[in-house]
Amino acid sequence: MPSLPSLVDHLFRHEASRLVARLTRAFGAEHLQLAEDVVQEALLTALRSWPYRGVPDDPAAWLWRVARNKALDVLRRDASWRQRAGAVARTLEPPRGGPHSGDVATLLDDELALVFLCCHPALPRDAQVALTLKTAAGFGTSEIARAFLETEPTVAQRLVRAKRKLRDQTEPFEIPAGEELAARLDSVLEVLYLVFNEGYATHRGEEPVRADLCGEALRLVELLTRLTRTAEPRVHALAALFCFQAARLPARAASPGEVLVLDEQDRSLWDRELIRRGLHHFECSARGAELTPYHLQAEIASCHALAESLEETDWARICAAYDVLLGMAPSPVVAVNRAAALVRGQGLEQGLKAMEELRTDPALQGYGPYWTAWGEMLGRAGDPVAAREALSRALVLAEGPPLRRRLEQRLRDLG
Repeated sequence: MPSLPSLVDHLFRHEASRLVARLTRAFGAEHLQLAEDVVQEALLTALRSWPYRGVPDDPAAWLWRVARNKALDVLRRDASWRQRAGAVARTLEPPRGGPHSGDVATLLDDELALVFLCCHPALPRDAQVALTLKTAAGFGTSEIARAFLETEPTVAQRLVRAKRKLRDQTEPFEIPAGEELAARLDSVLEVLYLVFNEGYATHRGEEPVRADLCGEALRLVELLTRLTRTAEPRVHALAALFCFQAARLPARAASPGEVLVLDEQDRSLWDRELIRRGLHHFECSARGAELTPYHLQAEIASCHALAESLEETDWARICAAYDVLLGMAPSPVVAVNRAAALVRGQGLEQGLKAMEELRTDPALQGYGPYWTAWGEMLGRAGDPVAAREALSRALVLAEGPPLRRRLEQRLRDLG
């Protein structure tokens, strides 16, 4: 039986977004802060009440009832809301059987409308990420600050500014339609991609991976795949990518405080159920004429996920996907990963040639993974002096302690 604080934390993490979404539907998007406040108060009430009265039979329904009553108390005290009190109260009536037993489509609409609200185009990207984690994923301000190595007051101020901006927008609480949906969906997918990547390859702090960030990004993108209006091929492609990558997390962080790269991982630890889900989403992503960078990244991730060993990996298919991806969405990350794949698919000489061609790219001079990959290739090519020079440069650029420790060990190995 989990401790009471951990039980409340678990419930709040999984129920907060649903509660906030239903309350925001009733109050309007401009009152997002009010919805969050009463849900937060419901959590505090649970922490004060449950140790003495016991945990209720249906904790989720209890949290909803308390949050709803607190919201109605606000209505009764606020003169400007009194005329609407009756109508709003009716929308806050729980369906028979509890707060989540009503129209599944409506509940899904509300939760996704909350995600789209958090990713409003009027907000800067860092505010969209913070608001999505806080409001749609139930993360605390301190958790967000810790994940991105920022101070709690900085994150709190960012959230306040974001909510103030949303209030000024008088945004309707709904999933956009038509051309606006396409544009807003791009923004939502980009935010979820950033959240997942920060969890999968965190560059901050002692934790080598943040499985909670990856899990929330995956949960939210899979919500998008459940709604006809948002279940586009690119959404399924991103869901497939997340599934394939998340499947490797147990092996990636198998050693405490250290990230294990692909050729060091115990593949028996990979999550086969997540790989199965990834294949389902990947198949759905092919039901259309559109080819996006998410499709190509999912293609690459699927090759790794389905291979029984590093040697049995379809490197030719991976290299071909990287070639297309580099033309479609050129970036330092893609260029370096392509060069690393060439080593496996076409030999060390081809990989070295590709990395050499990138050396004059200004964008790569401060990109640590380039110097790490370059140093590893030079070491394999029998040039330990040049390898040490490259890895030393990577060490200067390394942000997280686990990566620094790894690079320091590699430098020791090179003598």
